[in-house]
Amino acid sequence: MRFTKMHGLGNDFILIYRNTEPPDSESSRLAMQMCDRHTGVGADGLVWVYPSDHADIAMRIINADGTVADQCGNAVRCVAKYYYERISAKKEAITIETKRGIQMVWNRVDQGEVSQVCVDMDEPILNPAQIPINVTADKVVNQKVQTEGKTFHFTGVSMGNPHVVIEVEDAVSFPVETWGPLLENHELFPRKANVEFITIHSPGEITMRVWERGVGQTMACGSGACAVVVAGVLRGKCSRQATVHLKGGDLHIDWNADDNHVYMTGPATFVFEGKWDES
Repeated sequence: MRFTKMHGLGNDFILIYRNTEPPDSESSRLAMQMCDRHTGVGADGLVWVYPSDHADIAMRIINADGTVADQCGNAVRCVAKYYYERISAKKEAITIETKRGIQMVWNRVDQGEVSQVCVDMDEPILNPAQIPINVTADKVVNQKVQTEGKTFHFTGVSMGNPHVVIEVEDAVSFPVETWGPLLENHELFPRKANVEFITIHSPGEITMRVWERGVGQTMACGSGACAVVVAGVLRGKCSRQATVHLKGGDLHIDWNADDNHVYMTGPATFVFEGKWDES
């Protein structure tokens, strides 16, 4: 089985192209085997890429632990670059069918190669029941959560997957590995949660570290960066356009006031290609 290794700001994926939609029965097992960083290829997730009846291309992402991811902005950017440079007739504006729905994507091309990808991440979901978060409110802004005797204040946002955004004094040095898994699995979050720890430097500049459900700490999370800006706007601390500094690099996020959609722009990178022995 041929595969391509790619990453979006260090959030890395194994892409496999198929002529038909992949079976669920084998996806979980294969993802856990291939994503293992000691005995497999090593990645945060496995991405199936296959033809779509409704869009230019379809994708499905399986986390490293075998669970299905609802949304992944970094993976979408990787698929967009993969489609432009390996599959398509060099289409710069394409549609990608994802678990959340069809997403519009724009490849920005420099000397025949995709240098940046802009993704329409759709509207943020703020209703707690839809995120989901077990609280009674219209929105979850600066809500308290306690774990192991420590109290955090979080803002809840879904970008097709659940996010919990927490402001801390120094996101770079914050012990993400300690508090991330405790919050991911907290009873307030019935489908678990991606947890972003952020430091706001100015209305247009944020540093973020992330603990992703089903994966652990990653170098970047595209949907998380979108959620971070939305949360900052809801709290009156960020502008609608901001640069988010992640461990693997920067993403530019624009929560557009006209259509309420969040647009994410950042790079995607090929790493290598290989063949996986299925025996």
